[in-house]
Amino acid sequence: MGTEKNTGTKGVLQVKKHRKKKLSVEELTQGVFNGNKAILARAITLVESTRNEDLTKAHTLIENCLSKESKSIRIGITGVPGVGKSSFIEVLGTTLTGLGKKVAVLAVDPTSTRSKGSILGDKTRMQELVKDPNAFIRPSPSGETLGGVARKTRESVILCEAAGFDIVLIETVGVGQSETAVHSMVDFFLLLKLSGAGDELQGIKRGIMEMADAIAINKADGDNLKRAQRAKVEFQKALQLYPPKENGWIPKVSTCSAIDKTGIIEIWEMIIQFLETTKDHGYFEKNRQNQNKYWLMQTIDELLKQQFYRASSVKKHLENMLQQVSEDKISPFRAAEVLMAAYRKELK
Repeated sequence: MGTEKNTGTKGVLQVKKHRKKKLSVEELTQGVFNGNKAILARAITLVESTRNEDLTKAHTLIENCLSKESKSIRIGITGVPGVGKSSFIEVLGTTLTGLGKKVAVLAVDPTSTRSKGSILGDKTRMQELVKDPNAFIRPSPSGETLGGVARKTRESVILCEAAGFDIVLIETVGVGQSETAVHSMVDFFLLLKLSGAGDELQGIKRGIMEMADAIAINKADGDNLKRAQRAKVEFQKALQLYPPKENGWIPKVSTCSAIDKTGIIEIWEMIIQFLETTKDHGYFEKNRQNQNKYWLMQTIDELLKQQFYRASSVKKHLENMLQQVSEDKISPFRAAEVLMAAYRKELK
């Protein structure tokens, strides 16, 4: 008995001994620059941290990585759960690594703890891509607001680019406002659709159609091939009704099959054509600059909101205001003014 107990204690000491030491910002930066995937993962973990002591280190790390020149391509991929995003991303990813590209896959999904189409679950199904030395897959943090998850994903993009990844694929769960968040951080936005699932055009929000640079009808194989071709024609007609894009690009529709691995290389060739078009027009760089400004404003909004709700005066009166609003004793607008007045008074 005594011998077993000692062995157990020794094992615990060995675990503690081999526990990862904390890396400095300089060590993290150098590891990211060297393309070390283990250190990249740790760098992203630091960026995702909500601990105050990690914030300064995270900001310095991001600023260090911004200094590294990158010619990466950011591709957003959206589609409703069940459209085959994970299968498509794996085939696209392995196709690109086969062409000699380094590919990172990130996700924007504030509901990832519920596994509703999240890459948290999909990662286990991307067996081939996970093992690929030229690929890196990272699930999004869970249990946060969309703004927080999107901000951390955007910072993760910067880290991946500094690590030398040529292409960053950003997946959205395909519900709510996550499409808008992803659209505001990518160069090319791809909408995945299915055919034969009812009225194809009826189920699409106008905003997503306007954001899409291309539509790919997935699972165009077997008995579904003819339906996919018909859906392609319908979407092509629908896209003609939208006003021309500022970037000079005319959105295209294609079909593909992640199972048969068909139509994937054609989608990549289309993305290259898109990049050539937008760079020739000067839109590519302008779009990235506008996205940086957008994320500055989004970050200010997020920080102000956090500061407001953390204020002791707001905490003191918020529950009372919520109760009065629910009982129609005060209007929501008046309650907001009362809380803002208390907040401003505390700032003085």
